[in-house]
Amino acid sequence: MFNFGLITYIQVTGYRQKGGAMAISDVEHCDEVHRHDGIVLRMRTEMPGDDELYDLAELFKVFGDSTRIRILFALFEQEMCVCDIADTLNMTQSAISHQLRILKQSKLVGNRREGKQVIYFLADDHVRTIIDQGINHIEE
Repeated sequence: MFNFGLITYIQVTGYRQKGGAMAISDVEHCDEVHRHDGIVLRMRTEMPGDDELYDLAELFKVFGDSTRIRILFALFEQEMCVCDIADTLNMTQSAISHQLRILKQSKLVGNRREGKQVIYFLADDHVRTIIDQGINHIEE
């Protein structure tokens, strides 16, 4: 182990590990390299293009914010106006509106005007499925 002030590097079989990150030796891996040509070829042909994978990664980044997840969960349960979302999450309307704009740009929520209120809802069943599957996954 080498200590360089705030960052500690741990030398593990030729790989460096920062802080608590995993080194290659911490992950189960094959003892010998053997290429499965059929699998590799199939995956190369079935793999979506770089642009599509980039868009998917950007979508998942939106789910990386706990405030946005809280908003999505609230809308999973009930369509709500900005005022009610803010009260439910104990946040300002401004903060909620900022996050709703990001969620709307990502096509995860939609809205409609009812008189002087703007009601937000999950954009479609895909979003509902993502939230539901995520909840099921962490509860396993």
